[in-house]
Amino acid sequence: MAEIKLAENSGFCFGVKRAIEITQETAEKYRGDKQVFTCGPLIHNKIVTDDLLDKGVKIIQKPEEASEEDVVIIRSHGEGKDFYEKSGKMGFKLIDATCPFVKKIHNLVKHAYNDQKKIIIIGDYTHPEVKGINGWCENSAFIINSVQEAEKVDNGEYLVVAQTTIQKNHFEEIISKLKEKQCGLYINNTICNATNTRQESCKKLAQEVDAMIIIGDKQSSNSQKLYDLSKKYCEKAYFIENIEDLPLKDIELCNKIGVAAGASTPERLIKEVIANMSEFITEDNEQNLMHDLMDEIEKSLRLPRGGEIVDGTVIQVTDREVVVNLGCKKDGIIPKDELTLEGEQKLTDLFKEGDEIQAKVLKTDDGDGNILLSKKKLEVNEHWDEINSALEDKSFVNAKVIKEVKGGVIAAYKEVYGFIPLSQLSDKFVDKAEEFIGKTLPVRVTRVDQKKGKAVFSHKAYLSEERQKKIDEVWGSLSEGDVVEGTVMRFTDYGAFVDIGGIDGLLHISEISWGKLKHPQEVLSIGQKVEVKVLSMNNEKGKISLGLKQTKPEPWSIIDDKYQIGQVITGKIVQIKEYGAFVELEPGLDGLVHISEIAHKRVTNIADEISVGQEVSAKILEIDKDRKRISLSIKETLEAPETDEVEELTEEDAE
Repeated sequence: MAEIKLAENSGFCFGVKRAIEITQETAEKYRGDKQVFTCGPLIHNKIVTDDLLDKGVKIIQKPEEASEEDVVIIRSHGEGKDFYEKSGKMGFKLIDATCPFVKKIHNLVKHAYNDQKKIIIIGDYTHPEVKGINGWCENSAFIINSVQEAEKVDNGEYLVVAQTTIQKNHFEEIISKLKEKQCGLYINNTICNATNTRQESCKKLAQEVDAMIIIGDKQSSNSQKLYDLSKKYCEKAYFIENIEDLPLKDIELCNKIGVAAGASTPERLIKEVIANMSEFITEDNEQNLMHDLMDEIEKSLRLPRGGEIVDGTVIQVTDREVVVNLGCKKDGIIPKDELTLEGEQKLTDLFKEGDEIQAKVLKTDDGDGNILLSKKKLEVNEHWDEINSALEDKSFVNAKVIKEVKGGVIAAYKEVYGFIPLSQLSDKFVDKAEEFIGKTLPVRVTRVDQKKGKAVFSHKAYLSEERQKKIDEVWGSLSEGDVVEGTVMRFTDYGAFVDIGGIDGLLHISEISWGKLKHPQEVLSIGQKVEVKVLSMNNEKGKISLGLKQTKPEPWSIIDDKYQIGQVITGKIVQIKEYGAFVELEPGLDGLVHISEIAHKRVTNIADEISVGQEVSAKILEIDKDRKRISLSIKETLEAPETDEVEELTEEDAE
């Protein structure tokens, strides 16, 4: 029985996870407003960079490719000093996602260079992290990646740092050689602790297993080092990027399989690889287990039999059995267990004396001188015919999940028992099958071996087909521009997902209201029915973008119907500037109260007079539809002070 074991600390490290989160948040923040770029791939994993591309994040190779209106993200590997200087001159918005551990190396190198110290970087000179580090000492560092290169270093004093992803023993070998040359070294072991732990876990696991699978992008330095490390301790080591690369035939006979993943490998890919191997092992290497389980079930249902099908007449019916005259010296006995009963049915409800019946011989002598018969076993042949037909025409049958076994569950279709692999129980990742026990599931028959009494089912195939039907139905009935009713299902910081008839569409926060929102919960609630407009449809990706504000007139388009010069309105202070305050008349329609229109006196600090969130009355002084500006006055709604008071204020001001 093969065992799959995942090395500890596999998958995203802190720096990579942080960079991805920063990039995803930035993409959502500037969606539809600014183009977001990363300078070079954010991390060395194509699956991740492709996902980011779907979110609108593109890749450039140098800052000159971005414009002043764009947003550029520095990836986790970091950049040199020159990059920051160029970015400042070009004027685009810069988001720094450099790993904090790499940032620490930048500061060490920068201060050493300013103190006129020579610098050694132990690492790969082609790696972007090393290039970025070297950029903080005007590219003057000695970059060493082997003992041979260390031999060529001149004697002297050096600050030593390391690429965060190199192997610890490799670092120590080079340090040892530099010490032999009598170099004065200020050593900073900057290898990331997570890298050390990951490599040690990989090394330990590689010594225990028959085969080692390393998951990572071929451009990932730390993934490559895990592969190199595995090859030293495990004869069968494989470097894969996705499930298509899995060497399933090569690992088929392995008893223990180890899995390790680089710092830039997504958790979902790790789970997908393990699930795929588990399913393969379950179907191919665990057949003996499945055979044993099936045999055990069959033993409880089938006693040794002659196999002959006989006809007879019912001569007696009791609560426990049916006695049949077969026209020979012995009567036949059909025990209650060998008959199919539904619910609270009794044998006397189904049979009576004189009924003609057909059954299958199990034993020619049951020990009491009778022939043991089974009606159930005769029906099984019909059930197998139905299973084979379902396999051929790809139709679905209903199977009840009976019990959990290693790698999946056993489910019954009438008297036929089949195996459902864990990966085929749902269209989502399933860790444990407990919740499915006792449920009847529609399944597709994917494999049949009637001679051995084996079948394999898939509930996932049914769910996928049903979902596709719903999608096709909705997509066939929708067009861009349609207004449909939907139900708010869930929230994210960047919007809400709305069910529009079986599929979810994204209602982005910028498309909810003509006004500004911090979170969709300000105007929506879970379960709320809303009328939304279909803004865009991507059939290939199955994505629909929705708009709520588009179902209502844009405030400026109907301003003449609602507002006139001289009208007094009530609104809320939403923003205060040095020159005045903005009042929200309604979502998407703000007016400016100039500082001179706040009160019947000179105002130097607006915050002394009004505050954000305060509801005020104001008079409309001007409506500029071309520039979409409204001028308001609060003081025009206030009672003017007495003339003496005005003169007194004027005299005081003059003094």
